[in-house]
Amino acid sequence: MNDAVHGKQTENAVFDVIVVGGGSAGAVMANRLSADGKRNVLLLEAGQSYEPNAYPAIIAQSDILGANGDAQHEWGYQTEAGYVGHPIAAIRGKVLGGSSGVNGAVALRARPEDFKRWNLPGWSYEDMLPHFKNLESRSGGSDELHGRSGPLPVRQLERADITPMQRAFLDATLANGHREIADFDAADANGAGPYPMNIVDGVRVNTGMAYLTTAVRERENLFIHGDSTVDKVLFDGKRAVGVQMANGARLYAGEVVLSAGSYGSAAILLRSGVGPQAHLRELEIPLVADLPVGQNLIDHPFYYNAYAAKPEAIGAQTPVIGAKLWTHSSGAAQGELDVHITATHLFPHEQSPTKVGFVLAVALTRPLSRGRLSLNSRDPLAAPKIDLNFLAEPEDRARLLEAVKLSRRIGQTAPLAAMVDSELNPGPDAQSDEAILASIKATLDTYHHPTSTAPMGHAGAPQAVVDFEGKVHGLTGLRVVDASIFPDVPSVATNVTTIAAAERIASRFA
Repeated sequence: MNDAVHGKQTENAVFDVIVVGGGSAGAVMANRLSADGKRNVLLLEAGQSYEPNAYPAIIAQSDILGANGDAQHEWGYQTEAGYVGHPIAAIRGKVLGGSSGVNGAVALRARPEDFKRWNLPGWSYEDMLPHFKNLESRSGGSDELHGRSGPLPVRQLERADITPMQRAFLDATLANGHREIADFDAADANGAGPYPMNIVDGVRVNTGMAYLTTAVRERENLFIHGDSTVDKVLFDGKRAVGVQMANGARLYAGEVVLSAGSYGSAAILLRSGVGPQAHLRELEIPLVADLPVGQNLIDHPFYYNAYAAKPEAIGAQTPVIGAKLWTHSSGAAQGELDVHITATHLFPHEQSPTKVGFVLAVALTRPLSRGRLSLNSRDPLAAPKIDLNFLAEPEDRARLLEAVKLSRRIGQTAPLAAMVDSELNPGPDAQSDEAILASIKATLDTYHHPTSTAPMGHAGAPQAVVDFEGKVHGLTGLRVVDASIFPDVPSVATNVTTIAAAERIASRFA
């Protein structure tokens, strides 16, 4: 095989590390591990490998999310119907940069309370703060909290940077008794304010741009292959020795790092014989390690409180995402913030009677419901079976209902109310709890933050798949480094925490 970009030969090469997946974690691992010139690193990405300054608009333009469903750049997964009774598009980036190339570019960290809930040695907020600082080049905020020279540019939006609707949302939220927040990464994040985002001049800066710069890609010991789908990990007994590609080719290395995301890494593990014994037996996959892969899938449920807007009042509509309320429901644990309400222009305007609309997007960020990922077949090109199991727990339904009621109050409060022609979802006829819950169930979506399909934990713990350095329990030469190793989903967008986790593990890599 050859590195198509820089002409470096990889035929018959001996790799020290193969990194599978070039997304939010994999790009970090490839960069940091290849910084040691004595370590040969091969990065395999199933999607396109674009030069840092040559990403197409469908990936680079920050107002386009989910690559508009383009099959070349997005996996096209659909979930099982589950409790809510309908499938949901489970959007995942298929490009160098992974889902950081198709997401909302929100650059927020997990809270100290999230890491306390994880309760893992070496993974406290204090342990992680240096890695959060190391990854970012941040405008705004304090030097004690933020980094100024890291690979990922993070720009704190100000009121002048967001749209008239988003400013009206902030003022309506403050009128409902919430505080204005200048830095959501600071100690007090309970309130509303503009987002920090990894966007520069309208370009979503994904990890393929930020961590795999031209200079990094020119390292003689780093090899990057796009259009390279991995089937499974190869083993010699209990030791990983390489990977088998979807086309049957085999590549060998001293260590394999799976960074293919909560869906991709779990599916590769299962096809490799690492997973629940009963499930592998069903598919006639030889067992290598009996571990609970895919059994603890978690994501944030997401509801669209949608409005038809007055065309003469709505004003500019970019950035499409700009401001949010982060707060807690009455059912939240002490100190936790379990509700997001985000003011967005992500709305199909043809669905509005006024031909323009906006959405207050309501998310439950501390869900209790747990889903599952499994295989439909052994085919490496087949989508996995994804059951998010949203709202299966009654407490999740109660807290999301409460959050939607709050969102509607904000929508009915000046100055935001002056921009509203009518409420579209759940709509003016939905006044009872039962009617609102019916709307939630019928139209529920995902925030696209899947985690925890290969969680960290002590060896033998019921949910644990990997140790605190991402090493798969009972095996050698195999790690998982991405959001799948989180024991629980953070109470915020996961991208920055995924990058920080990769920074932490890479810094201790031996």
